[in-house]
Amino acid sequence: MGFRRTLHDGWSAAVVSTPAPVVGQRFPATVPGCVHTDLLAAGLIDDPFLDDNEARLGWIGRADWEYEAEFDWAGRDERRVDLVCDGLDTVATVTLNEARVGSTANMHRGHRFDVRSLLRRGPNVLRVRFASAPRHAEAVRDRLGDRPRAYPDPFPFVRKMACNFGWDWGPSLVTAGIWQPIGLHGWDVARLATVRPLVTVDGGAGGAGGAGGAGGAGRVEVHVEIERDCDGPLTIGATVGGAAGLTRLEPGQHNAVLTLTVDEPELWWPHGYGAQPLYPLDVTLHAADGTRLDEWRRHLGFRSVRLDTAADEHGSAFTVVVNDLPVFVRGANWIPDDVFVTRIDRARYRERLLQARGAGIDYLRVWGGGRYESDDFYDLADELGLMVGQDFLFACAAYPEEEPLAGEVAAEAAEQVTRLAPHPSLVMWVGNNENIWGFHDWDWQEPLAGRTWGGGYYFDVLPDIVARLDPTRPYWPGNPYSGRDGVHPNDPAHGSTHIWDVWNQRDYRHYRGYRPRFVAEFGYQAPPAFATLRRAIRDEPLAADSPGMAHHQKAADGAAKLRRGLDAHFPSPGDFDDWHFLTQLNQARAIAVGIEHFRSLRPLCMGTVVWQLNDCWPATSWAAVDGDGRRKPLWYALRRAYADRLLTIQPRPPSPPWPGDGLSLVAVNDGRAPWHSPVTVTRYDLDGRPLASTALELRVPPLGAVTVALQAGPACPGEPTRELLLADTGGERAWWFFAEDRDIPYPPARYSATVSATPGGARVDVTAHTLLRDLTLFPDRLDPGASVDEAMVTLLPGESTAFTVHCGHPLDPAALTARPVLRCVNDLAAPADDAPGP
Repeated sequence: MGFRRTLHDGWSAAVVSTPAPVVGQRFPATVPGCVHTDLLAAGLIDDPFLDDNEARLGWIGRADWEYEAEFDWAGRDERRVDLVCDGLDTVATVTLNEARVGSTANMHRGHRFDVRSLLRRGPNVLRVRFASAPRHAEAVRDRLGDRPRAYPDPFPFVRKMACNFGWDWGPSLVTAGIWQPIGLHGWDVARLATVRPLVTVDGGAGGAGGAGGAGGAGRVEVHVEIERDCDGPLTIGATVGGAAGLTRLEPGQHNAVLTLTVDEPELWWPHGYGAQPLYPLDVTLHAADGTRLDEWRRHLGFRSVRLDTAADEHGSAFTVVVNDLPVFVRGANWIPDDVFVTRIDRARYRERLLQARGAGIDYLRVWGGGRYESDDFYDLADELGLMVGQDFLFACAAYPEEEPLAGEVAAEAAEQVTRLAPHPSLVMWVGNNENIWGFHDWDWQEPLAGRTWGGGYYFDVLPDIVARLDPTRPYWPGNPYSGRDGVHPNDPAHGSTHIWDVWNQRDYRHYRGYRPRFVAEFGYQAPPAFATLRRAIRDEPLAADSPGMAHHQKAADGAAKLRRGLDAHFPSPGDFDDWHFLTQLNQARAIAVGIEHFRSLRPLCMGTVVWQLNDCWPATSWAAVDGDGRRKPLWYALRRAYADRLLTIQPRPPSPPWPGDGLSLVAVNDGRAPWHSPVTVTRYDLDGRPLASTALELRVPPLGAVTVALQAGPACPGEPTRELLLADTGGERAWWFFAEDRDIPYPPARYSATVSATPGGARVDVTAHTLLRDLTLFPDRLDPGASVDEAMVTLLPGESTAFTVHCGHPLDPAALTARPVLRCVNDLAAPADDAPGP
């Protein structure tokens, strides 16, 4: 059956252009890897993630590099031996024993070269020379004419991860290297060039109230493409779920389709809706004499998916429908989890995707300025029940549609659609990020002067490829996109929308002015965890505007926007510790306001995809999980706002109108069982005394929402700055404060706190003696490895809560229960010399 041999050992690298600080130095190289991580491992550069080191490393991306390895070849009998390069980053020329093998200019696709005639017994020398991607892109730009883009570097002119060139959350570190596996594949007669299973389900899917279970019939169309080295009959076999098929290829025939039917397969569901059963699909290729020539195996899941975009009285829908069940998407955007993507192994993917699922997220959108995510990412999403929307790789720019880019785009799209076809987690292909919107609104048309901008990709090339190779999944031309000619591409009433005026210009309460159908991006910034800052930034003193903090803030006017957000809600922070706490809290509150409002509109709105889940380096950004993998308070807010059962108070005028603020209680049930519960709505003063109360009965159907207008008694405060509202089912709570924190005279925080040791950490029990708003514990300030299970807990006087701290060794109980480790909003009301606590 031939052989496969990886060529990952014995590599070295050197710069082959001048000037460069490391001219004349050859250093060990890791494959797969990239030149930055090799230089870092060799001690030739400082860590680009620390302080402002990034600013001194731009020369790496503008240099040419050569990777070299020697390997022994003893000779083999196979007629074909291919050098298989799964991914070269990016503008590469490959030679073997000084003979040119081929060249590439696309990070996002693999290449295969026949090298049988170039191999020799004994030592062989393989070299890959990487030309500077920025200089290559500039040459293409000069030849095709410039195009508008969000950032100055010429990223639209080379098929490379766009965010390598810098983004408003990431550094400019333009990589080069052998970033995917490389090796030899020897074969005879024929090989399986591509296997593309298309899975459909006929009948038997779950309805709105049913449990996730078996489908009526599962069908797998196995599309196989063969590469031949000689003519002759071949046999292809396939098995899945107890079904088997066999077909014969006649001499000269290169393609076949096997159709397998599995009766009543267990359906794959997003987590929370059912199980995620996976079925192995095995495909084999045999010669006429029965010799096995090749084999292929993947796991797939049986599920149907479609996108409902029907017009209605409100505009047009954008609803993901899985197994005939409309799903409210509780999502987050995903960017590469490291600037240097080869450092992301399966364990790190698992950690991050478990963090997503732990926050109640059921959908990750793989953003179009990064990469087509790895097999590890998609395998884990399959196992964990995370739906994935994969952007084709175009972001925030006008892209040329001429050669040499047009052919590369079509080839990469076909390869990636084929590669990802088996994964049930993949539920949607999206043409681009913000480029249709950009063409309409970002003053592109005049500088384009009639030149191509990418529309041909999004409306013709890509949908044709998806329709031909993967008709089982929906394709959407872009995020945002209205789906209607003559309708603005970012019209919230149609299709998918992005909401960025809140972060850029308005207070986050403005989210409540939107009535969108599906929000594909919205977000609010905050700094990373304190331990992450202290690892990455050595400023003394550390301050909101200190040099390292400023360097790790890439958003335009980001510091000013953070300050504007604080000024709208809080008293002025007294020191950096206050600023850090309040900015993280403000981020969490902003996103909670948005999600709770959007979910309360169900079924008008059927999805929110927060920008963003993760970070690629330690930075101030929109992420819920920072660049060192630590959860920010936003993560805990997502877990509450994305819970199956959401109780929220909304400033929605009731009918008939009551005097006062016009508040309504909304209960949202994204579970598959009815939610029946009594709820008490009580207005309190700041001392915790009840002022007015009402009892209600909630009856919320599965996958539904109920809105109840609140009567004047509890909902109408006598003194707005000194009163608050609590809705409580005994399991779910919703708070409403009638004024902003800056205007509320909170009592100085008083509480009792005890610390007890537990296996693997500690338990911190807190009993409130006063109202405590958004009580949060930051154990990473004491130990970088420490984490906590909860955050932002609001307590009335006499109520208690417990925090579970995970840490490898004991922490100082006194430090664990005082500022700046244990914080609440009341701290800012206390005099500077009055330490809050018992």
